[in-house]
Amino acid sequence: MRRVSRIAVAGVATAALAVTVSACGSSSTSSSSSSSGKNLGLALAYDVGGKGDQSFNDAATAGLDKADKEFGYKSTAVEPQDGESDADKVQRLETLAKQGYNPVIGVGFAYAPAVKEVAAKYPKITFGIVDDETIKADNVADLVFHEEQASYLAGVAAAKATKSNTVGFVGGVDVPLIHKFGAGFKQGVEDTKKGVTVKEQYLTETAQEGGFASPDKGENAAEGQIDAGADVVYAAAGLSGQGVIKAANAHKVWAIGVDSDQYKQDALAKYKGSILTSAMKNVEGAVYELAKSVHDGKPETGTIRGSLDNGGVSLSNSNPDFASNTAIQDAVKKAEEGIKNGTITVKTS
Repeated sequence: MRRVSRIAVAGVATAALAVTVSACGSSSTSSSSSSSGKNLGLALAYDVGGKGDQSFNDAATAGLDKADKEFGYKSTAVEPQDGESDADKVQRLETLAKQGYNPVIGVGFAYAPAVKEVAAKYPKITFGIVDDETIKADNVADLVFHEEQASYLAGVAAAKATKSNTVGFVGGVDVPLIHKFGAGFKQGVEDTKKGVTVKEQYLTETAQEGGFASPDKGENAAEGQIDAGADVVYAAAGLSGQGVIKAANAHKVWAIGVDSDQYKQDALAKYKGSILTSAMKNVEGAVYELAKSVHDGKPETGTIRGSLDNGGVSLSNSNPDFASNTAIQDAVKKAEEGIKNGTITVKTS
């Protein structure tokens, strides 16, 4: 198996658990079996928020759709269930492996225990997990990112855009992964403009409490930060981030999106004028490249990390107001060069 350490950029990325399958891209045929010897394609097991979050999960879906189109797959994606346990996740992944899907990807760090257990039972299937690098197995690809680097650039943009000298960060869940977003953002702000206050709030202590899946929580948090003077608010909160963007739009301040280019998301079109930029990570590319490696007979495994250097993370340029702002563009470009050449080291906590 081919072990890699860097992401290859694509296109630039409860009993028997009657698995609720929602097909993305091609329609899935869950009655199909691996006994046919034919790989049905890849399978995604979504994180909380599910398909339609306009962010993290939808980026994974875009990678699935691309693989389906290119390889003629009939891939599938499975929504999470409320209050599910690790055992439920194990059963879901086992079902997908038995049905003949390869690779099988857990979209989110919550799948780590389940991926570790199921991968050991199915050594001929390649498994992937997004946002976790704790699993060391010959048939597992850990798809991770330097989120702090893109967040640093978002902080630079926020510092250049703020007029009130107060900006906000809304994290979905109080966990180390989301701390990376917050730390990078805060450092980018402070390195760019002294005296800017960064308001920080994490919506919940655990994902089960809805921190990644509650737009109302995001909206309330953003309202509080805006009331306290923030005129740029960055959210790393999955589906909850939609509420942050809604609040920013209502108060005519800037929002910064995350994971996907949220300026381009259809469901957010009525708010897009308020989306300054998005700190993106190429989950789409990571999912597609893992599927391609399996299709080519050389499955990627090991840690595959996206960075500014390899295009795995970036800052979107879709909003014309952002793209045409010379002061912001120059500052972001300088910061990006500094991160790439090592003169800027971005904190992760």
